[in-house]
Amino acid sequence: MLLERLYDEDLAQASYVIGCQATGEALVVDPRRDITPYLELTARHDLRVVAVTETHIHADYLSGTRELAAATGATAHVSGEGGPDWQYGFEAQRLHDGDEITIGNIRVQARHTPGHTPEHLMFLVTDGATADSPGYALTGDFVFIGDLGRPDLLDEAAGGVDTRFEGAKQLFRSLREVFWSLPDHVMVYPAHGAGSACGKALGALPASTVGYERRFSWWAPYVEKNDEQGFVDSLLDGQPDAHAYFARMKVDNREGPQVVGELPALRRFEAAELAPMIEADEAIVVDPRAHTAVHEGTVQGALNIPGPAKAASFGAWACDPQRETRPLVVLTGDPEAAQQMRNHLLRVGIDRVIGYVDSLEGLPTAVPAVISPAELEDTERALLLDVRSRSEHADGHIPGSLQLSAGKALWNLERLPREGTVITYCQSGVRNSVVASALRREGIDVVELDGSYAGWSTWAEQPQFNV
Repeated sequence: MLLERLYDEDLAQASYVIGCQATGEALVVDPRRDITPYLELTARHDLRVVAVTETHIHADYLSGTRELAAATGATAHVSGEGGPDWQYGFEAQRLHDGDEITIGNIRVQARHTPGHTPEHLMFLVTDGATADSPGYALTGDFVFIGDLGRPDLLDEAAGGVDTRFEGAKQLFRSLREVFWSLPDHVMVYPAHGAGSACGKALGALPASTVGYERRFSWWAPYVEKNDEQGFVDSLLDGQPDAHAYFARMKVDNREGPQVVGELPALRRFEAAELAPMIEADEAIVVDPRAHTAVHEGTVQGALNIPGPAKAASFGAWACDPQRETRPLVVLTGDPEAAQQMRNHLLRVGIDRVIGYVDSLEGLPTAVPAVISPAELEDTERALLLDVRSRSEHADGHIPGSLQLSAGKALWNLERLPREGTVITYCQSGVRNSVVASALRREGIDVVELDGSYAGWSTWAEQPQFNV
């Protein structure tokens, strides 16, 4: 049996390839939308993808289930649990609690584990060539390493009202009735690692065991003592901000993401061709450079999406494809880097990257407005905006600032003044530059605080002299 983990550092997301080498068949669980890595891995092991499935309707990235099934002819399997409001809107085999997918000698059993979402499934994997019971659990967003999937995302990002309480109780029952009964030796392979917003304290290890999690996880004493209320209170306390784009992901993944197929090669644009498109606002340049370089000058109207390593994470804050339909052109002289940017943006449903341009030369440019901490007090403003998380703001902030996390700003424009200057800051300047570029495209007069909160804190601690 082959069980291989493919991990996306950008979104802290894991997918898995399970293969039976005796028959040359493979199942892919929780694939992302840029599917080349799965095709390359299975080809390297002389496997063919015959089935694709996912643990639940994801919120943080766009599922590749339909994409991979269309490319390989594999059968798509999705959850049929969760009730009428949680049924998928595309053609696929429905899985219910206890159903199995057979891949050669391997049996993959679906277990309904609601809590993070109502339809959530965990997959128990049995290598029939050597065992008669499961040895591996693909837990999705149910059990992480040292943590659990948060049950409040439906409230935070999908318009639910107090669904977190029932979700937390469902999660408690799923732990007691399903996870707790598994043998200690069963390996645990979750769908996310440290850095994901799908939990509050995810561990960075790739795998664990049922026995280890039962003994050392924060939640285990509550389950062992059957203390449901203590569990609910502890689980819901301190969950991080949920990004606004999660709501779009939920809808798109439930209805079925558009299958993009094989995309055309990215074009190399000449400045003479691209400049008129920028002037007419018919194309948008994506500037993947560090914010310090962007502050020296960038393309007029550009979105600062640092990349390619974190392009999906930052891109989902800066570009809403439901509203933004203009083509995107990446500022880079490296075609491979441009392709990586496109791949990462595909993961969050941003499909309109059509090419790249080598440099700023010959393009209309602008220098983002930036002020120093020393200038802040004397700069007239309509709003001082802290785009860090709630917890960061609570730990310390510039007096008089409004907190609105970077992943929510573009979806809360009604909270921002259209007249006057908005001064923005994050912790070091990275997130701030992303959000500022997006808000400027919305017509808001944005000035960035140089050094952001870290720079202001250092300045504020220095003795101030009146000369």
